[in-house]
Formats: sequence, structure tokens, C-alpha cells
Amino acid sequence: MNNCNDASNWNDFFAGYFNTPAGIQLKKVVDLEYQTNQVFPQYEQIFHAFKLTPLNQVRVVILGQDPYHDDGQAQGLAFSVPDGMKLPPSLRNIFQELADDLGVEPPLSGDLSHWATQGVLLLNTSLTVRAHQANSHKNIGWEPLTDLVIQRLNQQSLPIIFVLWGKPAQKKRALIKNPQHYILEAPHPSPLSAYRGFFGSKPFSKINQILDKHPIQWVKK
Repeated sequence: MNNCNDASNWNDFFAGYFNTPAGIQLKKVVDLEYQTNQVFPQYEQIFHAFKLTPLNQVRVVILGQDPYHDDGQAQGLAFSVPDGMKLPPSLRNIFQELADDLGVEPPLSGDLSHWATQGVLLLNTSLTVRAHQANSHKNIGWEPLTDLVIQRLNQQSLPIIFVLWGKPAQKKRALIKNPQHYILEAPHPSPLSAYRGFFGSKPFSKINQILDKHPIQWVKK
């Protein structure tokens, strides 16, 4: 498994974990899944979020659940799909809130790589999924690792904004104990819950108000 080797300041973190009994077992399970089932994202993209957003550059964390499970959608970044791919419903709602919040046209491309390279860690709590089976890798061992990711970010000296959409993400609030960090919560952007308070929550302008002189360029120019 690619342990995020080209993001040097995540490297020690992942190398250490995959030398523990839990990490060794997780690697065995994940490798077997890729050998015997159709699994997303592509194997080499499992740690894509960490490659695009090195540890010392994380300014915002947007927490998702698990990768998209339809063909060609998942690319290792929570909520993101490759350029040219039809927007999934949750991402369409995110873009609608972005447009309403900032008074801009909704983006046409669902590729959020330009968020990631500006310091927005697009983190799923499970990093893989079987094709067409949502939450199918929920209990194979990813959650203890991604909990440790959140705890490692909690230790960072510079303030980080944690964006928790939906109840599963909000359960991670207990891991964020450093008072210098910020937490923004809202219902999940899925069609089942977006109208319960995600729409109108204005997360993008709130993030940029906190970041002040170094805002995120949410819309690619």
C-alpha cells in the first residue's frame, strides 16, 4: 500500500501506523479487497488527499464518510469527482450553497483538487469502498486510522477549521480538544438532509472570515 511517501510530513505518521498490529492487519484486508473485488478509489489514489495537502499546510478539514461507490467517481478526496464527471447530489448541493453564500456561479467541474492544494484536507473517515456498496468498508479498520489523523491535526500549533457535516462527522468533535481550532457544524449536504440547515449555513464565507487575509479561492479561476 502506498503510505503517502511523497508527502514527507505525513510520511512518519503513516509509516508508524502501518508498523503497528492494527496497521498491518488493515493493509492485509485492503490488499485482499483490491485483489478480490472492485474497490474505489484506484489503489494508488487511496492517500491522494494527504499527497495534495501536506500536514503542515492543513488550514481546513472537510470531513466526509466514505468514497463515492459508482464507477469513475472516487479520486481519494472527500466529495470530489474527476473533471467532466456528472456531479453527485451531495456535491451539487455543496456547490449550490457555495453559489448562494458567495454570490457566484456554481462551479461546473466537481474536481476539488484546487481546494486541496490550498490547504483544505478533504478527508473521508473510510478511505476505500466496494463498488456500488456504500459503507461496505466501514468496519475494516480505517476509522481508527482516520481518528488518529484528526487527533494529529488537533496537535497542530496553527489554528485549523474543522467542517463537520452530518451526525457521523459531528461525532468526531470529541477528538478536537485544542481550543485554538475552529469547528463549523451543519447537516449533511445530501438531498436527505440539506434542507434541514445545510442550505443557508454559509460555511465558505465563514471559513474565509476566519482565515482573514489568506482566504481559500473556492471557485477556480
